[in-house]
Amino acid sequence: MEFSWDYLMQGFAVALTWQNLFWALFGSLIGTLVGVLPGIGPSSGIAILLPLTTFLPPTSAIIMMAAIYYGAMYGGSTTAIVVNIPGEASSVPTAMDGYEMAKQGNAGPALAIAAISSFVAGTLSLVGLTVFAPLCANFALAFGPPEYFALMLMGLSLVISLSGRALLKGLISMALGLLAALIGQNPLTGAARLTFGSVDLMAGVNFISVIVGVFAISEVMLNIEAEASAISLAGIKNLMPSWADMKACIGAMLRSTGVGFFLGLLPGCAPSVTTFVAYDLEKRVAKDPSRFGKGAIEGVAAPEGANNATSTAGFVPLFSFGLPTAPSMAVLLGGLMMYGLQPGPMLFKSNPQFVWAVIASMYIGNVMLLVLNLPLVGIWARIAIIPFPILGPIIVFCSVLGTYSIRFIMFDVWVMLVFGLVGYFMRKLGFPIAPLVLASVLAQMLETSLQQSLLISQGSPLIFFTRPIALAFMVLSAISIVWGIWAQAKRKDGVIVEETDE
Repeated sequence: MEFSWDYLMQGFAVALTWQNLFWALFGSLIGTLVGVLPGIGPSSGIAILLPLTTFLPPTSAIIMMAAIYYGAMYGGSTTAIVVNIPGEASSVPTAMDGYEMAKQGNAGPALAIAAISSFVAGTLSLVGLTVFAPLCANFALAFGPPEYFALMLMGLSLVISLSGRALLKGLISMALGLLAALIGQNPLTGAARLTFGSVDLMAGVNFISVIVGVFAISEVMLNIEAEASAISLAGIKNLMPSWADMKACIGAMLRSTGVGFFLGLLPGCAPSVTTFVAYDLEKRVAKDPSRFGKGAIEGVAAPEGANNATSTAGFVPLFSFGLPTAPSMAVLLGGLMMYGLQPGPMLFKSNPQFVWAVIASMYIGNVMLLVLNLPLVGIWARIAIIPFPILGPIIVFCSVLGTYSIRFIMFDVWVMLVFGLVGYFMRKLGFPIAPLVLASVLAQMLETSLQQSLLISQGSPLIFFTRPIALAFMVLSAISIVWGIWAQAKRKDGVIVEETDE
């Protein structure tokens, strides 16, 4: 596969026909709606609409489904920022600072910077998809189970910095997330674990139920306890970020694009992983890391940039090798095969017009989403000042509906309510929630890649240190842990010195 301006221009000629523009716009609108509704996600949105695309030509159908996918990536930040409901794991880091900004009356700038960062990262990663696809896809193919285990371990090492000053509480929170992920069946052998004879527990604990519970339900409980009249009492100060905010976020947008794009090439490395990595990176490079978690606008820009860069990067292995990097990509793969299009190197030779039309439509879709989202910032921001006695029941209703719609079993709703109680007590006792979420997201792939690696090496752990890429990630994990502990010790020393000076 080689990049050609002629092919790209031909792609734009096809994508700019009125039919394809309409389906790109329709997909963007549906995707944004899917992203706003908690628990549904792009995978469900594409799967629900897939049978309805059979009357469309292949190019129009895939353009629409791709637009639903990246539209959902845009829309997921809205409820995370305004009402602290991250419907997808990838929106959790956004909620950590975005919701704090909303409570301070800055929901408008938070929503706007999320849309702008998504646009910048989406466009830059599309350039990467267009020009560097062959090189990047070859890099992705070098990953086996040992490399994935080392990568997931590096992701888990971020727990230290996400724990703030409460390292022990952060580790307990992580352990709780890992324990929840163990319930159900062994991913390789299918053996039942921690099910206690319950058929419902055999299905396992879905991490969306965990996320919605510890964030949305616990937030409602805390607001009821505080007798809150609204999420934000500060009113809507402004709707757009200032020039100073934009300058502060430029570096975050660029760094998160790089992190999201290159990690997004790896099958299984979904936005739920890369957003945490990008958020942690911003926190580490910041002059004042203590601002994060208290309304730092870079804490919104970084995960949203990584989110959209990762979703775009997933098209590289999908088109080049037929490898889906996430569940939503697997559904898109099914859509391609439904039309008799077999992804792989031959796809670019046999159907270049189709591939480049889809890529060109993604450039157009990014602009559409920016135009659609920025004018709506004021509407979304005003949700934060709706009286809480009205908003609270709506949040609970959306949470129950979104959680039930994942697998259509009431067990997921009960799990959400249980974790709502868990989240409530964790927040009351000062336990950080992010480590629990990160652990529950990473656990299955961490365990699967560990078991596969040990099978390959016949039980020897040296396999993680004899393969160059795996070794590099293991070293990065060690550096991340040491750096995180050192930074915490330094902060504690600083606190002690300040108290002594006083």
